[in-house]
Amino acid sequence: MSKEIVVSGIRSTGYLHLGNYFGAIQNYVLMQENYECYFFVADYHALTTHPDPKELKSNVFRVAAENIASGLDPNKVALFAQSDIPEIPELYLMLNMLAYKGELEKVPTFKEKVRNHTDNVNAGLLTYPVLMAADILVHRAAKVPVGKDQEQHLEMARNFAERFNNRYGDFFPEPQVFRFNNDAVKIMSLDGNGKMSKSENVNATIFLSDDDNTIRKKIMKAKTDAGPTEHNSEMPDYIQNLFLLMQLTSRPEVTESFKNSFNTCTVRYGDMKKQLAEDMVAFLRPIREKAAELQKDEDALRRILKEGADRGRASSSKTIAGARKLMGMNYY
Repeated sequence: MSKEIVVSGIRSTGYLHLGNYFGAIQNYVLMQENYECYFFVADYHALTTHPDPKELKSNVFRVAAENIASGLDPNKVALFAQSDIPEIPELYLMLNMLAYKGELEKVPTFKEKVRNHTDNVNAGLLTYPVLMAADILVHRAAKVPVGKDQEQHLEMARNFAERFNNRYGDFFPEPQVFRFNNDAVKIMSLDGNGKMSKSENVNATIFLSDDDNTIRKKIMKAKTDAGPTEHNSEMPDYIQNLFLLMQLTSRPEVTESFKNSFNTCTVRYGDMKKQLAEDMVAFLRPIREKAAELQKDEDALRRILKEGADRGRASSSKTIAGARKLMGMNYY
């Protein structure tokens, strides 16, 4: 019995952080056991912000290494660089003929990019949803794990699939949002302002590559307050975030002890953050060290990405052949 196909990608810009780990990678590791998974490093998407060519390769290798160090098994999934699958840009071009300027200009993420980067409003930003659709449809994926901010893009991918099917014949499945774990984990920035980000406030974001002392310093500077003044008070969101991090990395009895002290107005945030910092250090150290070792062996990473690309092309070439035939572009 064939497994359902899952596709997901992560941009090769910036460093992976706790939000990436708990919000995505942790679920990737669970998905690989029961689904046919295609996971890619989105280097084409990264080109919209014109990364330094000298850094692009090292960024791709680092993202791949950190995913593997976090538990992704290249023997169980196809892990590849987006640009190593030439069928993706070919399908991207086909789908662009089914996308319309007006609908692309209305996408909230495009509007945001226009406001924040007025000097770099390139066509790649405008057609980002089309490339994302090609990433997914080239493997004829049924399920796509995405966050709330990407759900509109996935809806557009379904629209493009439907337009292709209506025009040329039934071929593409309409991919659905995949909630592998309904209890989606959202990690806030340690300063209490929004979610952790690769670029917004790096001092309030814990990266998988942070060393032990950096982790300790960041957590000790995390936003807190004077503490509750009434028993069983409601926690502010930034305090909830610290307890969430503790729940994810500390022993259950440790978390429970600090929750009890919060509920009885005896919590000492300094002690809590010291405990959380040590538990976080112990949690991230093996991931950081394994990723660093992997990055030292570029030949091994090249082999992993090459093998993933071969598997990705085996899937995507069948899709392109089928699409070409339906479109009448099979000349020999």
